[in-house]
Amino acid sequence: MTVSRGRRVLLVAVASTALAGCGVQPSGIIHGSSPPSGAVAPAASTTLYFVSGGWLEPVARGPMSPAEALGALAGGPTAEERARGLTSEVPPAAAPFTVTTDVSGRTVVTTSVPGGELSALAVEQIVCTAAADGGPVVLVGARDDSPVGCPPWY
Repeated sequence: MTVSRGRRVLLVAVASTALAGCGVQPSGIIHGSSPPSGAVAPAASTTLYFVSGGWLEPVARGPMSPAEALGALAGGPTAEERARGLTSEVPPAAAPFTVTTDVSGRTVVTTSVPGGELSALAVEQIVCTAAADGGPVVLVGARDDSPVGCPPWY
């Protein structure tokens, strides 16, 4: 069965008219408001991971940058936190830390000591504290430079 050329033209014209008549009227350029500017508000708190009984224990502290949070790990828990039995495996010599983001969005942490000299718990403390956004972390100089995340049981 073939459709004549005239019928095809008529079908295209009817379809075009139906689509053009959908109620959308042309308009001029619509200008939006300016995008927000200024400093981003800091997070209400920062979570640090200290050690208690061989496991990581999250502790909320005031807002701070990722490098400051890692420096706080190296500084150890406060007197109040120590009274609750919290310790840190991250040695003071590990500070200062450099925290950057690579092109794939991973958090890259560099310590002031070779990462291979850190205990497994110290590495977990650093990774969990640096992984505040839940993304993978690369600890430069660790036994394995593969991206890691905070273990799901923390």
